[in-house]
Amino acid sequence: MGRYRYFPIVMAFFVASLLISNVAAAKVLRLFGGLTITGGVLVFPLSYIFGDVLTEVYGYRRSRVVIWTGFAALALMIGIFMLVGALPGEPQWVEQGGQAAWDRILGQTPRIALGSLVAYWAGEFLNSYVLARMKVKTEGRWMGLRFVASTLVGEGVDSLIFVLVAFGGVLPGDLIRSIILSNYTAKVLIEVLLLPVTYRVVAFLKQAEQEDYYDRDTDFNPFRLELPAGE
Repeated sequence: MGRYRYFPIVMAFFVASLLISNVAAAKVLRLFGGLTITGGVLVFPLSYIFGDVLTEVYGYRRSRVVIWTGFAALALMIGIFMLVGALPGEPQWVEQGGQAAWDRILGQTPRIALGSLVAYWAGEFLNSYVLARMKVKTEGRWMGLRFVASTLVGEGVDSLIFVLVAFGGVLPGDLIRSIILSNYTAKVLIEVLLLPVTYRVVAFLKQAEQEDYYDRDTDFNPFRLELPAGE
């Protein structure tokens, strides 16, 4: 990875969008047409876009390292928030509503934390896997179709796992189905709308890095953290 000038920058934006989306999810938005989504839905698709860029330009093996880095960063953030929330607050700060505000915005229940981690891990790896395999099968053609197809799979699994783990048995079934469908639709729509930007970023990186990786002989085991020879 050392020979790639822009790889660390894309990786940093990937992890940043992942962490920001999990904090922004604390606010529930009411948008046009009565669509109800969390604030994180507006940001989280960026992590999939950056994931697409990483896999398309640098390949699955390098993306795998980035996905695990994001997982570790997300786990650390959730762990720190839960620890700080559990520690006793200064009495005057608590009386003024500080603890209640913290719990409402940054508080993470174990189920929501687990749902976030498992959904992210499964969704991102499926997104990267589908994109990498489709690139080889299509010989690099139909990039837009590949981006959308991988997003449909990855975001679908992510939305399904998160809502079921976080809210299954707590919220009514109709509401759970509504949340899954609205979040999934919004995430996919955002990525589709940003396709022109993604095209430009990919084209720039391929030219600047002199790289357009094809995972023809890649071991897609998500737990095998190895890089191409010479790196």
